[in-house]
Amino acid sequence: MKRVLFGIVGGLVSLAAAGNPATGDGYLGYGMEERLPAFAEAQIARMTFPLAYDPSGETPFSVWREQARAKLIECLLEPPPEASFDAVVVDRKDRGTYEARKIVFNVSGFCRIPAYLLVPKGTGPFPAMIALHDHGARFSIGKEKVVRPFGVSHEVKRDAQEWVDACYGGRWIGDALAARGYVVFAADALFWGERGRREGVAYEEQQTLAANLLQVGMTWSGVITWDDVRCAEFVATLPEVEPARIGAVGLSMGCHRTWMLSAATDRIAAGAAICWMGTTEALMAPGNNQTKGQSAFSMLVPNLRNYLDYPDVAAIACPKPTLYYNGEQDPLFPVPGVEAAYARIRRVYESQGAGDRLVTKLWPVPHVFNLEMQEETFTWLDRQLTP
Repeated sequence: MKRVLFGIVGGLVSLAAAGNPATGDGYLGYGMEERLPAFAEAQIARMTFPLAYDPSGETPFSVWREQARAKLIECLLEPPPEASFDAVVVDRKDRGTYEARKIVFNVSGFCRIPAYLLVPKGTGPFPAMIALHDHGARFSIGKEKVVRPFGVSHEVKRDAQEWVDACYGGRWIGDALAARGYVVFAADALFWGERGRREGVAYEEQQTLAANLLQVGMTWSGVITWDDVRCAEFVATLPEVEPARIGAVGLSMGCHRTWMLSAATDRIAAGAAICWMGTTEALMAPGNNQTKGQSAFSMLVPNLRNYLDYPDVAAIACPKPTLYYNGEQDPLFPVPGVEAAYARIRRVYESQGAGDRLVTKLWPVPHVFNLEMQEETFTWLDRQLTP
């Protein structure tokens, strides 16, 4: 073990450690490198994720699932207060086989927000889908990334069209699902679209929001998850919806929201999670987007990594049907980390005889949800949620 020597020199404290290549005294000369603390690799090596499910252990799966969900909810910190939904329809648009509605409702006791609701024509009740928008550092739009907007400015329409062209093969996934017979619900996460900054879009204000929520005993990731849970609970109250057949789907941060939502509540019966999965070891490598702060805070749950890795949290959804897709050309989620995470999730599902309810697949694509991926996903969702 290397020694650290303290001494008082001229009224100042001097420190000699080990490792300085210039002096040979062991002192590195810095405490942070490539955005990470200098000891990040050593700390990651110490992380054992002790609450991860062990199929060979003595804890029954049902007990573990309850404990793991409780830890997740604890680490999300204080939820916003609940309130009656008190939803009102403020606009409607006929889209042939379904109607697009804009509603306003209480997602919590703090926030009354707008959302899109797509309702198929015909006799219900119908299966439903919570369409969860991505991050993308495109904050001017949120729900408009997954549902074709109406009654909005030219700028919002232009932003939405550009975004779906780039990331979704030119198709709004919410509208595609509504045309297949799903009630579709989409709302903005805090900081996006109509829940953005009063002063206007500013990338660096993500970190400000996250820090100030922590100052008041909350987390940004927690607010997003709690709001998503309440959205699912709201959808279950709609007369057009069969409450036992509610799914969730999303790309990127929407993917993270999908498996977090499915882990946090059994209101979700099936989830399709596109392009957000990996292990802490892979995602905390120098240069990865998760090491840059800012957007990482929208998906950062304090203290949770001392208990559960990302795939361990996702596995709380077991035995619910869940689909995970990632891209082989996606620089945000290195393939070795994706494969390791998939293996951890699969181990849990197979231990419960539910391996056939889990789909994992790598596509030869970058960070997108293209039309071919959508068709496979929607066909799979139909098998899980339609009679």
